[in-house]
Amino acid sequence: MKTSEREQKLQTIIETEKILNEIQDVDVLLERLLTEARGIVRADAGSIYVVDGENLKIKYAQNDTQLRKLDSGDKLPYVAFSFPITNSTIAGSCVVNGEIINIKDAYHIPEGAPYSFNKSTDVTTGYRTKSMLTLPLKMANGRTLGVLQVINAQDEEGNVIEFDKNAELYITHFATNATQALEHAYLTNNMIMRMQRMAEFRDPRETGAHVERVSDFAIEIYDRWALNHNIPNQEQQRFRDMLKIAAKCHDLGKVGVSDKILKKVSPRFDDRERAIMMGHTCIGALLFTRPESPLDEMARDVCLYHHEWWDGSDKGYPGDFDYSKYIIEEPVPKGKPLKGEEIPLAARIVALADVFDALSHKRVYKEAWSIEDTFMEIQNLSGLQFDPEVVLAFMQVKERILAINSAKNTTN
Repeated sequence: MKTSEREQKLQTIIETEKILNEIQDVDVLLERLLTEARGIVRADAGSIYVVDGENLKIKYAQNDTQLRKLDSGDKLPYVAFSFPITNSTIAGSCVVNGEIINIKDAYHIPEGAPYSFNKSTDVTTGYRTKSMLTLPLKMANGRTLGVLQVINAQDEEGNVIEFDKNAELYITHFATNATQALEHAYLTNNMIMRMQRMAEFRDPRETGAHVERVSDFAIEIYDRWALNHNIPNQEQQRFRDMLKIAAKCHDLGKVGVSDKILKKVSPRFDDRERAIMMGHTCIGALLFTRPESPLDEMARDVCLYHHEWWDGSDKGYPGDFDYSKYIIEEPVPKGKPLKGEEIPLAARIVALADVFDALSHKRVYKEAWSIEDTFMEIQNLSGLQFDPEVVLAFMQVKERILAINSAKNTTN
Protein backbone atom coordinates (compact mmCIF):
# COMPACT_ATOMS: atom_id res chain seq x y z
CA MET A 1 0.00 0.00 0.00
CA LYS A 2 1.30 3.45 -0.89
CA THR A 3 2.35 5.82 1.90
CA SER A 4 -0.38 8.34 0.99
CA GLU A 5 -3.05 5.62 1.15
CA ARG A 6 -1.72 4.44 4.51
CA GLU A 7 -1.79 7.99 5.89
CA GLN A 8 -5.31 8.48 4.59
CA LYS A 9 -6.44 5.24 6.24
CA LEU A 10 -4.90 6.23 9.58
CA GLN A 11 -6.54 9.64 9.35
CA THR A 12 -9.90 7.93 8.80
CA ILE A 13 -9.28 5.80 11.89
CA ILE A 14 -8.50 8.89 13.98
CA GLU A 15 -11.70 10.62 12.82
CA THR A 16 -13.71 7.48 13.56
CA GLU A 17 -12.25 7.28 17.06
CA LYS A 18 -13.46 10.82 17.74
CA ILE A 19 -17.00 9.75 16.86
CA LEU A 20 -16.79 6.70 19.13
CA ASN A 21 -15.63 8.84 22.04
CA GLU A 22 -18.89 10.81 21.84
CA ILE A 23 -21.08 7.71 22.27
CA GLN A 24 -22.26 7.18 25.85
CA ASP A 25 -24.15 3.87 25.86
CA VAL A 26 -22.11 0.66 25.90
CA ASP A 27 -24.39 -1.34 23.59
CA VAL A 28 -24.70 1.44 21.03
CA LEU A 29 -20.93 1.88 21.14
CA LEU A 30 -20.27 -1.84 20.63
CA GLU A 31 -22.55 -1.93 17.61
CA ARG A 32 -20.95 1.17 16.11
CA LEU A 33 -17.46 -0.14 16.90
CA LEU A 34 -18.16 -3.28 14.90
CA THR A 35 -19.56 -1.28 11.98
CA GLU A 36 -16.59 1.07 11.84
CA ALA A 37 -14.02 -1.72 12.26
CA ARG A 38 -15.50 -3.59 9.33
CA GLY A 39 -15.34 -0.44 7.23
CA ILE A 40 -11.69 0.16 8.04
CA VAL A 41 -10.57 -3.27 6.81
CA ARG A 42 -13.36 -3.68 4.23
CA ALA A 43 -14.88 -6.75 5.91
CA ASP A 44 -18.19 -8.15 4.68
CA ALA A 45 -19.27 -9.42 8.11
CA GLY A 46 -18.30 -9.59 11.73
CA SER A 47 -19.31 -10.11 15.35
CA ILE A 48 -18.52 -8.55 18.67
CA TYR A 49 -18.54 -10.40 21.97
CA VAL A 50 -18.28 -9.29 25.60
CA VAL A 51 -16.77 -11.14 28.52
CA ASP A 52 -19.54 -12.26 30.86
CA GLY A 53 -17.96 -14.04 33.81
CA GLU A 54 -16.40 -17.24 32.44
CA ASN A 55 -18.23 -16.93 29.14
CA LEU A 56 -18.22 -14.88 25.97
CA LYS A 57 -21.60 -13.46 25.04
CA ILE A 58 -22.38 -12.23 21.55
CA LYS A 59 -23.66 -8.67 21.43
CA TYR A 60 -23.89 -7.91 17.72
CA ALA A 61 -23.44 -9.71 14.41
CA GLN A 62 -23.37 -7.99 11.03
CA ASN A 63 -23.30 -9.39 7.51
CA ASP A 64 -23.65 -7.17 4.44
CA THR A 65 -24.20 -10.08 2.05
CA GLN A 66 -27.11 -11.40 4.11
CA LEU A 67 -28.46 -7.89 4.73
CA ARG A 68 -28.76 -7.22 0.99
CA LYS A 69 -31.23 -10.11 0.77
CA LEU A 70 -33.66 -8.34 3.10
CA ASP A 71 -36.19 -5.60 2.41
CA SER A 72 -35.04 -2.04 3.00
CA GLY A 73 -35.00 -1.20 6.70
CA ASP A 74 -35.14 -4.82 7.88
CA LYS A 75 -32.41 -6.16 10.14
CA LEU A 76 -30.73 -9.52 10.40
CA PRO A 77 -32.31 -11.89 12.93
CA TYR A 78 -31.56 -11.05 16.54
CA VAL A 79 -28.97 -13.47 17.94
CA ALA A 80 -28.27 -14.31 21.57
CA PHE A 81 -25.89 -17.01 22.76
CA SER A 82 -22.82 -17.48 24.91
CA PHE A 83 -20.05 -20.04 25.24
CA PRO A 84 -17.22 -20.81 27.68
CA ILE A 85 -13.92 -18.97 27.32
CA THR A 86 -11.64 -21.82 26.30
CA ASN A 87 -9.07 -22.53 23.61
CA SER A 88 -11.57 -24.68 21.69
CA THR A 89 -13.19 -21.69 19.96
CA ILE A 90 -11.49 -18.96 17.94
CA ALA A 91 -12.90 -16.10 20.03
CA GLY A 92 -12.25 -18.00 23.26
CA SER A 93 -8.64 -18.71 22.31
CA CYS A 94 -8.20 -15.04 21.50
CA VAL A 95 -9.16 -14.18 25.09
CA VAL A 96 -7.18 -16.99 26.71
CA ASN A 97 -3.97 -16.05 24.94
CA GLY A 98 -4.63 -12.34 24.56
CA GLU A 99 -3.41 -12.34 20.98
CA ILE A 100 -4.78 -11.53 17.55
CA ILE A 101 -5.75 -14.52 15.39
CA ASN A 102 -5.59 -14.18 11.60
CA ILE A 103 -7.13 -17.08 9.69
CA LYS A 104 -6.88 -17.33 5.90
CA ASP A 105 -9.68 -19.84 5.50
CA ALA A 106 -11.99 -20.86 8.36
CA TYR A 107 -12.66 -24.18 6.63
CA HIS A 108 -8.94 -25.03 6.50
CA ILE A 109 -7.52 -24.11 9.89
CA PRO A 110 -3.85 -25.17 10.23
CA GLU A 111 -3.22 -28.46 11.97
CA GLY A 112 -2.21 -28.10 15.58
CA ALA A 113 -4.46 -25.11 16.24
CA PRO A 114 -6.39 -25.65 19.50
CA TYR A 115 -9.58 -24.16 18.07
CA SER A 116 -12.01 -25.12 15.31
CA PHE A 117 -14.65 -23.33 13.26
CA ASN A 118 -18.32 -24.20 13.64
CA LYS A 119 -19.91 -24.28 10.17
CA SER A 120 -23.50 -24.62 11.39
CA THR A 121 -24.46 -20.98 10.84
CA ASP A 122 -22.96 -21.06 7.33
CA VAL A 123 -24.92 -24.22 6.55
CA THR A 124 -28.15 -22.62 7.79
CA THR A 125 -27.70 -19.33 5.95
CA GLY A 126 -25.82 -20.45 2.85
CA TYR A 127 -22.96 -18.09 3.67
CA ARG A 128 -19.28 -18.98 3.20
CA THR A 129 -17.00 -17.74 5.95
CA LYS A 130 -13.42 -17.60 4.75
CA SER A 131 -10.94 -15.02 6.09
CA MET A 132 -11.25 -14.11 9.75
CA LEU A 133 -9.44 -11.58 11.93
CA THR A 134 -10.10 -11.87 15.67
CA LEU A 135 -8.59 -9.70 18.38
CA PRO A 136 -9.16 -9.01 22.09
CA LEU A 137 -10.46 -5.68 23.34
CA LYS A 138 -8.16 -4.96 26.26
CA MET A 139 -8.27 -2.21 28.85
CA ALA A 140 -5.12 -0.37 29.91
CA ASN A 141 -4.92 -2.58 33.04
CA GLY A 142 -4.86 -5.73 30.90
CA ARG A 143 -8.46 -6.78 31.55
CA THR A 144 -10.20 -8.10 28.45
CA LEU A 145 -13.62 -6.53 27.85
CA GLY A 146 -14.51 -8.57 24.80
CA VAL A 147 -13.56 -9.76 21.34
CA LEU A 148 -13.84 -8.10 17.94
CA GLN A 149 -14.09 -10.45 14.98
CA VAL A 150 -14.23 -9.33 11.35
CA ILE A 151 -14.97 -11.75 8.53
CA ASN A 152 -14.26 -11.96 4.79
CA ALA A 153 -12.03 -9.10 3.77
CA GLN A 154 -12.86 -7.85 0.27
CA ASP A 155 -10.91 -6.23 -2.51
CA GLU A 156 -12.27 -3.30 -4.52
CA GLU A 157 -14.21 -5.69 -6.78
CA GLY A 158 -15.86 -7.44 -3.83
CA ASN A 159 -13.80 -10.62 -4.01
CA VAL A 160 -12.99 -12.27 -0.69
CA ILE A 161 -9.31 -11.96 0.20
CA GLU A 162 -7.09 -12.51 3.22
CA PHE A 163 -6.58 -9.95 5.97
CA ASP A 164 -3.04 -8.75 5.30
CA LYS A 165 -0.50 -7.22 7.67
CA ASN A 166 -1.83 -3.73 6.98
CA ALA A 167 -5.31 -4.88 8.02
CA GLU A 168 -3.84 -6.26 11.25
CA LEU A 169 -2.06 -2.97 11.88
CA TYR A 170 -5.16 -0.85 11.27
CA ILE A 171 -7.57 -3.00 13.25
CA THR A 172 -5.15 -3.30 16.18
CA HIS A 173 -4.59 0.47 16.29
CA PHE A 174 -8.33 1.08 16.02
CA ALA A 175 -9.24 -1.46 18.72
CA THR A 176 -6.66 -0.10 21.17
CA ASN A 177 -8.10 3.40 21.01
CA ALA A 178 -11.72 2.26 20.75
CA THR A 179 -11.29 0.35 24.01
CA GLN A 180 -10.64 3.66 25.74
CA ALA A 181 -14.07 4.82 24.56
CA LEU A 182 -15.51 1.55 25.86
CA GLU A 183 -13.99 2.09 29.29
CA HIS A 184 -15.64 5.51 29.50
CA ALA A 185 -18.99 4.10 28.33
CA TYR A 186 -18.78 1.34 30.95
CA LEU A 187 -18.37 3.99 33.65
CA THR A 188 -21.60 5.66 32.47
CA ASN A 189 -23.33 2.30 32.24
CA ASN A 190 -22.25 1.31 35.75
CA MET A 191 -23.62 4.54 37.16
CA ILE A 192 -27.00 3.92 35.52
CA MET A 193 -26.98 0.30 36.69
CA ARG A 194 -26.41 1.41 40.28
CA MET A 195 -29.40 3.72 40.02
CA GLN A 196 -31.43 0.85 38.57
CA ARG A 197 -30.47 -1.43 41.45
CA MET A 198 -31.49 1.26 43.91
CA ALA A 199 -34.93 1.37 42.30
CA GLU A 200 -35.07 -2.43 42.28
CA PHE A 201 -34.24 -2.62 46.00
CA ARG A 202 -37.19 -0.33 46.66
CA ASP A 203 -39.59 -2.08 44.29
CA PRO A 204 -38.78 -5.75 43.51
CA ARG A 205 -41.38 -5.62 40.74
CA GLU A 206 -39.22 -3.12 38.82
CA THR A 207 -36.46 -5.54 37.90
CA GLY A 208 -33.34 -4.97 35.88
CA ALA A 209 -34.61 -7.42 33.27
CA HIS A 210 -37.69 -5.24 32.68
CA VAL A 211 -35.57 -2.11 32.37
CA GLU A 212 -33.16 -3.74 29.91
CA ARG A 213 -35.99 -5.05 27.73
CA VAL A 214 -37.72 -1.67 27.65
CA SER A 215 -34.43 -0.06 26.61
CA ASP A 216 -33.84 -2.63 23.86
CA PHE A 217 -37.41 -2.34 22.58
CA ALA A 218 -37.13 1.44 22.50
CA ILE A 219 -34.05 1.33 20.26
CA GLU A 220 -35.70 -1.05 17.79
CA ILE A 221 -38.81 1.14 17.62
CA TYR A 222 -36.79 4.30 17.16
CA ASP A 223 -34.59 2.83 14.41
CA ARG A 224 -37.67 1.99 12.33
CA TRP A 225 -39.36 5.30 13.17
CA ALA A 226 -36.20 7.15 12.05
CA LEU A 227 -36.15 5.19 8.79
CA ASN A 228 -39.82 5.96 8.17
CA HIS A 229 -39.15 9.68 8.75
CA ASN A 230 -35.88 9.88 6.78
CA ILE A 231 -33.88 11.05 9.79
CA PRO A 232 -30.26 11.84 8.81
CA ASN A 233 -27.83 9.17 9.99
CA GLN A 234 -25.81 11.44 12.27
CA GLU A 235 -28.93 12.67 14.04
CA GLN A 236 -30.26 9.14 14.33
CA GLN A 237 -27.04 7.84 15.85
CA ARG A 238 -26.98 10.62 18.45
CA PHE A 239 -30.63 10.18 19.43
CA ARG A 240 -30.50 6.38 19.74
CA ASP A 241 -27.39 6.60 21.91
CA MET A 242 -29.17 8.85 24.41
CA LEU A 243 -32.46 6.93 24.15
CA LYS A 244 -30.80 3.64 25.10
CA ILE A 245 -29.71 5.17 28.41
CA ALA A 246 -32.72 7.41 29.02
CA ALA A 247 -35.14 4.49 28.61
CA LYS A 248 -33.43 2.69 31.48
CA CYS A 249 -34.23 5.65 33.72
CA HIS A 250 -37.98 5.76 33.11
CA ASP A 251 -39.05 4.62 36.58
CA LEU A 252 -36.14 5.76 38.71
CA GLY A 253 -38.52 8.14 40.47
CA LYS A 254 -40.04 5.21 42.34
CA VAL A 255 -37.15 5.47 44.79
CA GLY A 256 -39.00 8.46 46.28
CA VAL A 257 -42.35 6.69 46.80
CA SER A 258 -43.03 5.28 50.27
CA ASP A 259 -43.00 1.51 50.81
CA LYS A 260 -46.58 1.62 52.06
CA ILE A 261 -47.70 2.56 48.57
CA LEU A 262 -44.91 1.22 46.39
CA LYS A 263 -45.16 -2.35 47.68
CA LYS A 264 -48.92 -2.47 48.10
CA VAL A 265 -50.45 -5.44 46.34
CA SER A 266 -54.05 -5.39 47.55
CA PRO A 267 -56.50 -3.88 47.93
CA ARG A 268 -56.08 -1.57 44.96
CA PHE A 269 -54.84 2.00 45.42
CA ASP A 270 -57.37 4.52 46.60
CA ASP A 271 -57.45 7.86 44.76
CA ARG A 272 -54.93 9.54 47.08
CA GLU A 273 -52.48 6.64 46.95
CA ARG A 274 -52.73 6.52 43.17
CA ALA A 275 -52.01 10.24 42.93
CA ILE A 276 -48.97 9.82 45.20
CA MET A 277 -47.76 6.92 43.04
CA MET A 278 -48.09 9.15 39.98
CA GLY A 279 -45.57 11.44 41.62
CA HIS A 280 -42.77 9.04 40.65
CA THR A 281 -42.72 10.80 37.28
CA CYS A 282 -41.86 14.11 38.95
CA ILE A 283 -39.31 12.57 41.31
CA GLY A 284 -37.56 10.93 38.37
CA ALA A 285 -37.46 14.24 36.51
CA LEU A 286 -36.01 15.94 39.57
CA LEU A 287 -33.08 13.52 39.50
CA PHE A 288 -32.06 15.09 36.18
CA THR A 289 -32.73 18.70 37.13
CA ARG A 290 -30.88 20.89 36.38
CA PRO A 291 -29.88 19.08 33.20
CA GLU A 292 -26.21 19.37 32.28
CA SER A 293 -26.35 17.62 28.92
CA PRO A 294 -28.78 16.57 26.16
CA LEU A 295 -28.81 13.12 27.78
CA ASP A 296 -29.98 14.62 31.08
CA GLU A 297 -32.73 16.47 29.22
CA MET A 298 -33.94 13.31 27.49
CA ALA A 299 -33.82 11.26 30.72
CA ARG A 300 -35.81 14.00 32.47
CA ASP A 301 -38.42 14.00 29.69
CA VAL A 302 -38.71 10.21 29.69
CA CYS A 303 -39.17 10.10 33.48
CA LEU A 304 -41.72 12.90 33.46
CA TYR A 305 -43.82 12.14 30.39
CA HIS A 306 -43.83 8.38 29.72
CA HIS A 307 -47.32 8.07 31.22
CA GLU A 308 -48.91 10.79 29.08
CA TRP A 309 -51.56 9.75 26.55
CA TRP A 310 -51.27 10.72 22.89
CA ASP A 311 -54.92 11.83 22.67
CA GLY A 312 -54.60 14.18 25.66
CA SER A 313 -56.82 11.97 27.82
CA ASP A 314 -57.10 12.60 31.56
CA LYS A 315 -55.73 9.07 31.95
CA GLY A 316 -52.31 10.49 31.20
CA TYR A 317 -50.20 12.15 33.88
CA PRO A 318 -48.72 14.31 35.31
CA GLY A 319 -49.61 16.86 32.66
CA ASP A 320 -48.31 20.38 32.20
CA PHE A 321 -47.34 21.88 35.55
CA ASP A 322 -44.16 22.96 37.34
CA TYR A 323 -42.84 19.58 38.47
CA SER A 324 -39.97 21.27 40.33
CA LYS A 325 -42.51 22.29 42.99
CA TYR A 326 -43.77 18.76 43.53
CA ILE A 327 -43.75 17.73 47.21
CA ILE A 328 -42.62 14.14 47.77
CA GLU A 329 -45.23 11.81 49.34
CA GLU A 330 -48.00 14.21 48.38
CA PRO A 331 -50.56 13.58 45.61
CA VAL A 332 -49.29 14.87 42.29
CA PRO A 333 -51.21 17.99 41.17
CA LYS A 334 -53.21 17.43 38.01
CA GLY A 335 -51.88 19.59 35.22
CA LYS A 336 -53.36 20.18 31.80
CA PRO A 337 -52.85 16.89 29.88
CA LEU A 338 -50.20 16.90 27.20
CA LYS A 339 -51.32 15.84 23.75
CA GLY A 340 -49.73 14.55 20.58
CA GLU A 341 -46.31 15.95 19.77
CA GLU A 342 -46.34 18.04 22.94
CA ILE A 343 -45.08 14.79 24.43
CA PRO A 344 -41.35 14.39 23.60
CA LEU A 345 -40.59 11.62 21.10
CA ALA A 346 -38.37 9.68 23.52
CA ALA A 347 -41.19 9.56 26.08
CA ARG A 348 -43.71 8.45 23.42
CA ILE A 349 -41.46 5.56 22.44
CA VAL A 350 -40.66 4.48 26.00
CA ALA A 351 -44.37 4.67 26.88
CA LEU A 352 -45.16 1.97 24.34
CA ALA A 353 -42.13 -0.17 25.17
CA ASP A 354 -42.95 0.01 28.89
CA VAL A 355 -46.60 -0.99 28.48
CA PHE A 356 -45.75 -3.81 26.09
CA ASP A 357 -43.30 -5.30 28.55
CA ALA A 358 -45.56 -4.79 31.56
CA LEU A 359 -48.52 -6.49 29.87
CA SER A 360 -46.54 -9.43 28.48
CA HIS A 361 -44.86 -10.33 31.77
CA LYS A 362 -46.22 -11.60 35.05
CA ARG A 363 -46.50 -9.23 37.98
CA VAL A 364 -47.47 -9.95 41.58
CA TYR A 365 -50.84 -8.34 40.86
CA LYS A 366 -51.56 -9.98 37.47
CA GLU A 367 -50.72 -12.83 35.12
CA ALA A 368 -48.80 -12.28 31.89
CA TRP A 369 -50.85 -11.58 28.80
CA SER A 370 -50.18 -13.67 25.72
CA ILE A 371 -47.84 -12.05 23.21
CA GLU A 372 -50.52 -11.86 20.53
CA ASP A 373 -53.03 -10.28 22.93
CA THR A 374 -50.39 -7.76 23.95
CA PHE A 375 -49.65 -6.78 20.36
CA MET A 376 -53.37 -6.48 19.70
CA GLU A 377 -53.82 -4.22 22.73
CA ILE A 378 -51.02 -1.94 21.55
CA GLN A 379 -52.70 -1.66 18.16
CA ASN A 380 -56.07 -0.95 19.81
CA LEU A 381 -54.49 1.92 21.74
CA SER A 382 -52.95 3.50 18.64
CA GLY A 383 -54.13 7.10 18.45
CA LEU A 384 -55.38 6.90 22.04
CA GLN A 385 -52.55 6.13 24.45
CA PHE A 386 -49.85 5.81 21.81
CA ASP A 387 -48.55 7.82 18.89
CA PRO A 388 -49.81 6.03 15.71
CA GLU A 389 -46.44 6.51 14.00
CA VAL A 390 -44.68 4.89 16.94
CA VAL A 391 -47.16 2.01 16.89
CA LEU A 392 -46.55 1.57 13.15
CA ALA A 393 -42.79 1.38 13.72
CA PHE A 394 -43.35 -1.07 16.59
CA MET A 395 -45.43 -3.38 14.41
CA GLN A 396 -42.88 -3.21 11.60
CA VAL A 397 -40.18 -4.58 13.93
CA LYS A 398 -42.41 -7.19 15.53
CA GLU A 399 -40.03 -10.06 14.80
CA ARG A 400 -37.11 -8.21 16.41
CA ILE A 401 -39.25 -7.42 19.45
CA LEU A 402 -40.25 -11.08 19.77
CA ALA A 403 -36.63 -12.23 19.50
CA ILE A 404 -35.40 -9.77 22.12
CA ASN A 405 -38.30 -10.67 24.40
CA SER A 406 -37.52 -14.37 24.08
CA ALA A 407 -33.77 -13.92 24.62
CA LYS A 408 -34.19 -11.73 27.69
CA ASN A 409 -37.32 -13.31 29.12
CA THR A 410 -36.26 -13.87 32.72
CA THR A 411 -38.58 -14.07 35.70
CA ASN A 412 -39.74 -10.53 36.37
